[in-house]
Amino acid sequence: MKVDSGIDWDLTKAGAQARELEDMGYTGILTAETNHDPFFPLLVAAQHTKRVDLMTSIAVAFARTPMTLANIGHDLNATSEGRFVLGLGSQIKPHISKRFSMPWSSPAARMREFILAMRAIWANWHDGTPLEFMGKFYTHTLMTPMFTPTNNEFGAPRVFLAAVGPMMTEVAGEVADGVIIHAFTTEKYLRETTMPALERGFAKAGKTRADFEISYPAFVVTGQTEEEMAKSRGLVCKQIAFYGSTPAYKPVLESIDAGDLQGELNTLSKQGRWDDMGTLIDDSLLNQFAVVAEPQVLAGALTSRYGDLVDRMSAAYSNIAKDDQRAIVKELTG
Repeated sequence: MKVDSGIDWDLTKAGAQARELEDMGYTGILTAETNHDPFFPLLVAAQHTKRVDLMTSIAVAFARTPMTLANIGHDLNATSEGRFVLGLGSQIKPHISKRFSMPWSSPAARMREFILAMRAIWANWHDGTPLEFMGKFYTHTLMTPMFTPTNNEFGAPRVFLAAVGPMMTEVAGEVADGVIIHAFTTEKYLRETTMPALERGFAKAGKTRADFEISYPAFVVTGQTEEEMAKSRGLVCKQIAFYGSTPAYKPVLESIDAGDLQGELNTLSKQGRWDDMGTLIDDSLLNQFAVVAEPQVLAGALTSRYGDLVDRMSAAYSNIAKDDQRAIVKELTG
């Protein structure tokens, strides 16, 4: 299994952090688009590492155009000598329309076309295929030598797509090179909803599971002492509750007969009662979403639950000693 970990947005620290993670045996370096740009730290990381994959997990696709991301993806892949993975996500309608002031409609269909448009642009740059992409949402038909990249040795980056619902998951299976499973996912949902949707996408594209990577950012509760375990548990419960309050993620709760909880969490979120939300996540529910284990047995617990499902995994366990982290990574990458 491949094992990934995140780096800080601070560009003065990103290079050293990435180099340390590579030295610790991690397979990939991740950034996320929250309150900072997700691409800049990976550019710095590319200059301080030689082996690890560099992946956005995720960058918001609909905040940009296919041409914009085709350029960024090309440049980061060239700079990292083929190690960049463009991990994309759709975000939800209020953020796209109200925060980014960009159009929103039919997210699964739009995302499918977005990725196909990028691939058409890259085919023009790297293979000389005429640029004649005309879709429902995006049109790209103009490209001149002045705007065509020349550093084409490493080609186009791999594209991963974040997905929760069956429609977006099927799109990932069809047009992406990998899927980023949302952390708010249970083993049951992975097996009964996610995997069949991916298989439908594979069938459409004429590819197999072997042609594809599944990445999963697992929730983990761990620590060396009871106090550390309790603190970790509290943080993870709050994260689960936060995601659970989102209507789009209700089907995940419904898959474990906890659909009514979504309304309760949503009500508390609208009241700003963030701390109270976490108290609704009891041990039974926590164990559905998270692996709860001491550092010495954590790798085995993760492998036991997800080893036959995912190809690469990330998990937040920075609260434990670095020697323990190294041991976990070594066992997982085995």
